[in-house]
Amino acid sequence: MAATGLEARRAALEMLHAVLWDKGMLAQVAPHDDLSPSDAARAGRLAADVLRHMGRLDAVLRPYVARQPRMNVHNILRLGAAELLVAGGDAHGVVNAAVAIAKRHPGTAKASGMINAVLRRVAEDGAKAWANTAPQHLPVWLRKPLHKTYGTEVLAAIEAAHERGAPLDLTAKPGFAIDGATVLPTGTLRLPKGQQVSALPGYDTGDWWVQDAAAALPVKLLGDVTGARVLDMCAAPGGKAMQLASMGAKVTALDLSRGRLARLEENLARTDLQAELVCEDALTYTAAPFDAILLDAPCSATGTIRRHPDLPFVKSTDEVEALTKLQMQMIEAALSLLAPGGRLVFCTCSLLPVEGEFQVKAALKRHDGLRILPVDPEPLGGDATWASPEGGLRLRPDFWADLGGMDGFYIACLRKSV
Repeated sequence: MAATGLEARRAALEMLHAVLWDKGMLAQVAPHDDLSPSDAARAGRLAADVLRHMGRLDAVLRPYVARQPRMNVHNILRLGAAELLVAGGDAHGVVNAAVAIAKRHPGTAKASGMINAVLRRVAEDGAKAWANTAPQHLPVWLRKPLHKTYGTEVLAAIEAAHERGAPLDLTAKPGFAIDGATVLPTGTLRLPKGQQVSALPGYDTGDWWVQDAAAALPVKLLGDVTGARVLDMCAAPGGKAMQLASMGAKVTALDLSRGRLARLEENLARTDLQAELVCEDALTYTAAPFDAILLDAPCSATGTIRRHPDLPFVKSTDEVEALTKLQMQMIEAALSLLAPGGRLVFCTCSLLPVEGEFQVKAALKRHDGLRILPVDPEPLGGDATWASPEGGLRLRPDFWADLGGMDGFYIACLRKSV
């Protein structure tokens, strides 16, 4: 077994520990600098596979272990089982690699014999048990409110969508196409997951940017923005700002993070699009009134679990409570910056109504001169079932299951009185 293969696995195990023990997000955990790009990418895929299927992996492993292993040992078993059952790895290579990794560390060396025996059993007859296990359940803090909101059947469909993962979605400039890409009804280009983004046609020439199909819809609710002054609050990494700029808007991209704005600046340069970048707190930012505002508010991101399987292990209900207060404050700040008669699109990549429908209903109660502009999803390329009762859009990961799903999102368009 090549050393690089072992190093990618070791990096994956470190990433798992960072998520499960330190409660850090995978995006914030960088693999070792000495890993090649391909091994770093492999480490990320392996860690994500374990997190996406951890409940099922534990169910398969359980009959083969006398008692719950320590986390570092358990993660080696999970990683090996994921390689065997999810990735379809060669049994001999996977088992030998797991044993070699265990022997390298004093804390796991004594368990190397058990790891060898268990993974050999998984390789021999684990596939049958795997086929009979249910998709991984969400944690109770999230599963309970989703069950209350959507019911048992929809919850199961959402969990199944999370386990399938997400394809690669691109928003392209008008007239650009990629051979082999599916053009979704909303206009998004969809490619199978696992693509090397920087190697795709049109990357170097800036003809597209990565953006989930659901995330591409909020901008469309603003209508014709040609020549309009539009504020994109919480703009980085910039998918919606680039959409607005490509539609002819005069975009001000506001974000609190200088580092995230630097990434947005790089994206704008690559796509040859223009926007004014402002690094300030949205709650205290002041400017002349804008014709339209897009507020993609900070949220629990529970609609993106199919792309971020680490999220359920890191977030908690306490964070949701703090975020709902911030969302309310940001809506108020946005309305103070909006010109009379202007449109505000509020959206969150959350499945929780407290971060979507409830926020809009509360804002309408607070402001007599504010009204919602009901959205018809069908002209957007969507389905009538996407419409929510108060006039917004409620998108779920189980929608478009035959096309590869979409992120969970809530979107509403509000108009300020003249």
